[in-house]
Amino acid sequence: MVVKYFGNIYKPTEGGWAGRFLVLIWKGVYNLKTVKIILVTILLLMYTNIAAIAMEPETSGKAAVLIDGSNGRILFEKNSSVKLPMASTTKIMTAIVALENGNLNDMITIPPEASGIEGSSIWLSPGETHSLRDLLYALMLRSGNDAATAIAIHIGGSVNKFVDMMNKTAKRIGAENTNFINPHGLHDDNHYSTAYDLALIASYGLKNPVFEEIVSTKYYTIPWEGHDWDRALRNKNKILWTYEGANGVKTGYTKKAGRCFVGSAKRNGMQLIAVVLNCGPMFEESMALMDYGFENYKNVCIFKHGQLIDSLPVRKGILEKVDVVTEQEYTLALNKLEQKQVKTKVMIPNSLDAPVEKGQRVGSIKIYLKDELINEIPIIAKESVRKKTVWDFFCSMVNIWR
Repeated sequence: MVVKYFGNIYKPTEGGWAGRFLVLIWKGVYNLKTVKIILVTILLLMYTNIAAIAMEPETSGKAAVLIDGSNGRILFEKNSSVKLPMASTTKIMTAIVALENGNLNDMITIPPEASGIEGSSIWLSPGETHSLRDLLYALMLRSGNDAATAIAIHIGGSVNKFVDMMNKTAKRIGAENTNFINPHGLHDDNHYSTAYDLALIASYGLKNPVFEEIVSTKYYTIPWEGHDWDRALRNKNKILWTYEGANGVKTGYTKKAGRCFVGSAKRNGMQLIAVVLNCGPMFEESMALMDYGFENYKNVCIFKHGQLIDSLPVRKGILEKVDVVTEQEYTLALNKLEQKQVKTKVMIPNSLDAPVEKGQRVGSIKIYLKDELINEIPIIAKESVRKKTVWDFFCSMVNIWR
């Protein structure tokens, strides 16, 4: 096994200013007064740099979190793993399960169980028919509990079976501290999540282009049977109008949960997701969290998709060597200090045995931040290499004799 330490992704200045500075003092280049001024200036610059990174936002919510949406890394947190009621932010998972298991063009007849659900509603009547697409917009823009119930019965066959699908999807995503009892978020003591789990769920959803399109839509209209006008849906998510790059995702409120919000924004390729639970000024504080993220962190590409890592010998292969590359791009939101603290370790064998398939995993790259392992990405073969046959050996011998 070959282990390669790539070390710091940013090459540090050779030598170091401190040593050169002391040499100059020793040689008498600087007098004592000048030395004092320089030292005070250096200390001020160091304090300013550290303070700029260390000034974290404050939140009045019971729990909050800010994550890098590309990989789930926490940039700020307050009680982010505490289980709390999450109200209608539940519907993020409802939409995900519906999109993964339904057809947007399915026509759904509203069942009696979906009509008259308490809380937020778009006033669906039994017997109305709507496409799954329209009901998803009603779900995510206006938080319709009636739409949530109709979707659940259509996709799962019953509310209980749909809720089982929600819980299984949560576990698959990695939301280990979440439990759903219903598809809409009305209070139940056993219906809970955490700020971090909700951020993970939202991050997963935003990777689906249809989900992102729905939650970033400001206005939408759907038919209203028996009326001369359509239902006009205006998104309850106020940051879509006021925050640069905002692209989602969902509000929530019950008396027990308080005001809850999962917000997201994308700037310069960096997707941030902020969650606040039981927080009065939910929009203002979520925007403050994302301001902190965008002002202090930069999206750094650690490895590009298909980046060449090495060329490995292939034993008994038709080709002597095969290039091995990264399977995916890996970017990381880093502040200025962290940009000098990333290290990578490449784990690959000394050689491969034929046959080798294109895309075959042959190793991995471990990525460390502050000496802590934060991720591992696969290394794959760039092309296929078949095993040499007797005929191949014969042909190679003929070529040697020529």
